[in-house]
Amino acid sequence: MTWMPFNGADGELAIALLAPWLGAWILASAADDLVVLGAWLAARWRGKLPALPAEAELDGVELRRVAIFVPCWRESEVIAGMLRHNLAAIHYGRYEFFVGAYPNDEATVRAVEEVAAVSGRVHLAMAPHDGPTSKGDCLNWVYQRMLLWEETAGARFDLILMHDAEDLVHPEELRVVNWFAREYGFIQTPVLPLATPLREWVHGLYMDDFAEFHSKDLPARWWLGGFVPSSGVGTALRRDAVEALAVASSNRIFEPNSLTEDYELGCRMARLGVKQVFVPVEPGWGKAGGPLATREMFPGTFYSALRQRTRWVTGISLQGMERHGAGRTLGEAWWFWRDRKGVLGNPFSVVANLLFLYGLAGWGLAAWQGGEWRLGELLRQYVPWWMAVATGAAGVVQLSVRMVLSARVYGWGLAVWTPVRSLLGNFLNGAAAVFAAYKYLSAKWMKRPLVWLKTAHAYPSTEALRAHKQPIAEVLERGGYVDEEVLAAARSELTGGEDLTRYLVRKGLLAEGEVLEALSVQNGLEMTEVPVAAVRKELARSLPARVSRRYQVMPFAVEHGELRVASPAVPPEAWRREARRYTSLNLRVVLVTETNFQELSQAFL
Repeated sequence: MTWMPFNGADGELAIALLAPWLGAWILASAADDLVVLGAWLAARWRGKLPALPAEAELDGVELRRVAIFVPCWRESEVIAGMLRHNLAAIHYGRYEFFVGAYPNDEATVRAVEEVAAVSGRVHLAMAPHDGPTSKGDCLNWVYQRMLLWEETAGARFDLILMHDAEDLVHPEELRVVNWFAREYGFIQTPVLPLATPLREWVHGLYMDDFAEFHSKDLPARWWLGGFVPSSGVGTALRRDAVEALAVASSNRIFEPNSLTEDYELGCRMARLGVKQVFVPVEPGWGKAGGPLATREMFPGTFYSALRQRTRWVTGISLQGMERHGAGRTLGEAWWFWRDRKGVLGNPFSVVANLLFLYGLAGWGLAAWQGGEWRLGELLRQYVPWWMAVATGAAGVVQLSVRMVLSARVYGWGLAVWTPVRSLLGNFLNGAAAVFAAYKYLSAKWMKRPLVWLKTAHAYPSTEALRAHKQPIAEVLERGGYVDEEVLAAARSELTGGEDLTRYLVRKGLLAEGEVLEALSVQNGLEMTEVPVAAVRKELARSLPARVSRRYQVMPFAVEHGELRVASPAVPPEAWRREARRYTSLNLRVVLVTETNFQELSQAFL
């Protein structure tokens, strides 16, 4: 029996006639990818890729002043947490945050102002007009705010570092880019999504993508002499390079009309002759043993990922062709081709996947029924055997490399599912290419500007933050609360798993207020004293007593749509899941002393 539910014999004949053209495209794209793979392997074997410096080398370089730019549009739920955490985690003495926002985004403005009120390192950079415009436009106003700060402070920044509102900045990132800035004017550090459970299929796709691209493609690109595109975050620019770009572009540092101003930035810098470098992914580097990389949460749903990838395709492929043409040199043209081929190749991949699944199902049904698999006979007539073997081999090589690189960062437990996620990625990327073409052509037809396609951001959980947190002993020593000898003696005397800070308080070596300050610095949390008389009983009991006792949390105020909760320590992430059953308000932990918390507990529990 012949299985032909698609469109009868004519439909299967059409598939067979289409297959050689799809095969030719797959082989052309695969050959392009194999060149990059071979270059990366050769560069690694010959030791030609840049290496991360040792701790002693970092210590030997004078610290440059760094301005960290964070553009925002509707980021009120994440920006305060991002700033508090990174202020506590960064191991560097000379830096300031400049956070861009719009007048019509009051929630984000208020969140930034709250952090700025308690940290002199945070500065609000207000755009003079309502948003959203574009990320590049927002960054240009952040740059102007930095210039105003310099004029007022009488100081000058040597480096500009770009980050987003959900980023976990690696504690040593600023020291590393400061080291590379001795030679390079454009420094791109790796970006790696935080690890999530296997069930997070869409986010897992980003883990595969970035592990491969930042481990293999960008290093090979750098070694082959191609321009290094900015990843939007973890990009450091030396001040002389920024000023050269300002002169060449009428002070438009970041391209305001592009949806991918980060990609544009790398291209424009290279064309000005700015020396670029991509910092390698080294999983075992540093004291913590993890790679030096910006970590963040990427979209976790198909729709949010589609929005982000639509913006990438629109900016890189469609706007890129409009702005730069095919390229000024043969080498630039090749890199442009690689960066843009997805606008055609992604839909082709979807077609190829659908035809493969259709053919597989037809073969299986024919085998089960003992009938003829007519499509197979047609494919043998129209598709050369060597093309079938070559496309299959290319797919196996590409998936194998992708799995190995994903496992290198995240382990084999996640990497073995890379082929399944790649199938999902093909459909996602194909849809993004179609949507990008539609939105771009519609905007041109209607003469509308392409505005900031915001990606929904989520800030990582407490568990994810722990990898970036300074140990409390290090905070105590750096802050001058206790010296190294006292800490060493305390560690030797600790018994029964007693907490270090409680031991120091019990011995009279540390005051409760000092513990509170150290915990505040370590976790980027606000600290306060909560008078019992200022707390309403019904508010304190808005969480069940068992929850308050178990997690040591006590609600005490509601401000700006947030339930403020007092705690003598950072509660485990589970308390938020529990509390969500009883309130829909945003939850904000505020640190109080053990004594203050006991007073609250005696009064209300």
